[in-house]
Amino acid sequence: HVQLVESGGGLVQPGGSLRLSCVASGVTFDNYAMGWIRQAPGKERQGVAAIVTVSRNTYHPDYADFVKGRFAVSQDYAENTIYLQMDNLQPEDTAMYYCAADPGCFNNPRRRLSPSAYKHWGQGTQVTVS
Repeated sequence: HVQLVESGGGLVQPGGSLRLSCVASGVTFDNYAMGWIRQAPGKERQGVAAIVTVSRNTYHPDYADFVKGRFAVSQDYAENTIYLQMDNLQPEDTAMYYCAADPGCFNNPRRRLSPSAYKHWGQGTQVTVS
Protein backbone atom coordinates (compact mmCIF):
# COMPACT_ATOMS: atom_id res chain seq x y z
CA HIS A 1 0.00 0.00 0.00
CA VAL A 2 1.52 3.28 -1.16
CA GLN A 3 1.10 6.31 1.04
CA LEU A 4 2.52 9.76 0.37
CA VAL A 5 2.23 12.47 2.99
CA GLU A 6 3.19 16.04 2.15
CA SER A 7 3.89 18.86 4.55
CA GLY A 8 5.53 22.27 4.61
CA GLY A 9 3.10 24.42 2.69
CA GLY A 10 1.92 27.79 3.91
CA LEU A 11 1.58 31.48 3.24
CA VAL A 12 4.70 33.37 2.20
CA GLN A 13 5.43 36.79 0.77
CA PRO A 14 6.82 37.19 -2.77
CA GLY A 15 10.52 36.48 -2.76
CA GLY A 16 10.20 34.15 0.19
CA SER A 17 11.01 30.47 0.57
CA LEU A 18 9.33 27.27 1.62
CA ARG A 19 10.49 23.69 1.89
CA LEU A 20 8.02 20.94 1.16
CA SER A 21 8.48 17.39 2.41
CA CYS A 22 6.95 14.13 1.26
CA VAL A 23 7.26 11.00 3.37
CA ALA A 24 6.70 7.90 1.28
CA SER A 25 5.69 4.45 2.45
CA GLY A 26 5.14 1.39 0.29
CA VAL A 27 7.60 2.89 -2.20
CA THR A 28 11.22 2.05 -2.80
CA PHE A 29 13.24 4.89 -4.28
CA ASP A 30 15.34 2.34 -6.15
CA ASN A 31 12.56 1.73 -8.64
CA TYR A 32 10.04 4.54 -8.27
CA ALA A 33 10.21 7.97 -9.81
CA MET A 34 8.99 10.66 -7.43
CA GLY A 35 7.45 13.87 -8.61
CA TRP A 36 6.14 17.20 -7.40
CA ILE A 37 3.02 18.30 -9.24
CA ARG A 38 1.05 21.48 -8.65
CA GLN A 39 -2.42 22.66 -9.48
CA ALA A 40 -3.67 26.21 -9.23
CA PRO A 41 -7.40 26.96 -9.04
CA GLY A 42 -8.99 26.68 -12.45
CA LYS A 43 -5.81 25.43 -14.06
CA GLU A 44 -4.45 22.08 -15.15
CA ARG A 45 -1.91 20.17 -13.14
CA GLN A 46 1.71 21.01 -13.90
CA GLY A 47 4.77 18.88 -13.34
CA VAL A 48 7.19 20.94 -11.26
CA ALA A 49 10.09 18.60 -10.49
CA ALA A 50 10.95 14.94 -10.43
CA ILE A 51 13.66 12.83 -8.88
CA VAL A 52 14.98 9.33 -9.45
CA THR A 53 17.54 7.54 -7.34
CA VAL A 54 20.82 6.60 -8.95
CA SER A 55 22.33 5.24 -5.77
CA ARG A 56 21.76 5.68 -2.05
CA ASN A 57 23.42 9.10 -2.05
CA THR A 58 22.96 10.09 -5.67
CA TYR A 59 19.88 11.10 -7.55
CA HIS A 60 18.87 12.69 -10.81
CA PRO A 61 16.54 15.69 -10.72
CA ASP A 62 14.34 17.09 -13.46
CA TYR A 63 12.72 20.53 -13.44
CA ALA A 64 10.07 22.35 -15.34
CA ASP A 65 11.51 25.39 -17.09
CA PHE A 66 9.44 27.79 -15.01
CA VAL A 67 11.13 26.70 -11.74
CA LYS A 68 14.71 26.18 -12.88
CA GLY A 69 17.08 28.17 -10.72
CA ARG A 70 14.45 28.70 -8.02
CA PHE A 71 13.36 25.22 -6.89
CA ALA A 72 15.49 22.24 -5.89
CA VAL A 73 14.36 18.67 -5.35
CA SER A 74 16.27 16.31 -3.10
CA GLN A 75 15.86 13.10 -1.17
CA ASP A 76 16.73 11.45 2.10
CA TYR A 77 17.08 7.85 1.04
CA ALA A 78 17.22 6.48 4.57
CA GLU A 79 14.07 8.34 5.59
CA ASN A 80 12.18 7.60 2.35
CA THR A 81 11.51 11.31 2.08
CA ILE A 82 11.77 13.77 -0.77
CA TYR A 83 11.94 17.52 -0.48
CA LEU A 84 11.19 20.52 -2.64
CA GLN A 85 13.09 23.65 -1.67
CA MET A 86 11.33 26.63 -3.19
CA ASP A 87 13.11 29.98 -3.26
CA ASN A 88 12.14 33.35 -4.71
CA LEU A 89 8.49 32.35 -4.67
CA GLN A 90 6.14 34.43 -6.76
CA PRO A 91 2.35 34.83 -6.72
CA GLU A 92 2.09 32.61 -9.80
CA ASP A 93 3.55 29.76 -7.73
CA THR A 94 0.39 29.71 -5.63
CA ALA A 95 -1.10 26.24 -5.94
CA MET A 96 -1.76 22.95 -4.23
CA TYR A 97 1.45 20.96 -4.40
CA TYR A 98 1.24 17.19 -4.62
CA CYS A 99 3.83 14.51 -4.17
CA ALA A 100 3.46 11.63 -6.62
CA ALA A 101 5.14 8.29 -7.25
CA ASP A 102 5.24 5.83 -10.08
CA PRO A 103 7.49 2.95 -11.10
CA GLY A 104 6.70 3.26 -14.79
CA CYS A 105 8.54 6.52 -15.40
CA PHE A 106 11.61 5.57 -13.38
CA ASN A 107 13.33 4.60 -16.63
CA ASN A 108 11.35 7.00 -18.81
CA PRO A 109 12.74 10.51 -18.35
CA ARG A 110 10.36 12.01 -20.91
CA ARG A 111 7.42 11.15 -18.69
CA ARG A 112 8.71 12.27 -15.31
CA LEU A 113 7.27 15.79 -15.51
CA SER A 114 3.96 14.61 -16.88
CA PRO A 115 1.22 14.52 -14.22
CA SER A 116 -0.58 11.74 -16.08
CA ALA A 117 2.43 9.47 -15.66
CA TYR A 118 1.93 9.13 -11.92
CA LYS A 119 -0.25 6.49 -10.34
CA HIS A 120 0.13 7.32 -6.65
CA TRP A 121 -0.63 10.73 -5.15
CA GLY A 122 -0.53 12.41 -1.78
CA GLN A 123 -3.26 14.64 -0.41
CA GLY A 124 -1.40 17.84 -1.27
CA THR A 125 -0.12 20.84 0.64
CA GLN A 126 -1.21 24.39 -0.13
CA VAL A 127 1.33 27.04 -1.05
CA THR A 128 0.11 30.62 -1.16
CA VAL A 129 2.37 33.48 -2.21
CA SER A 130 0.86 36.87 -1.44
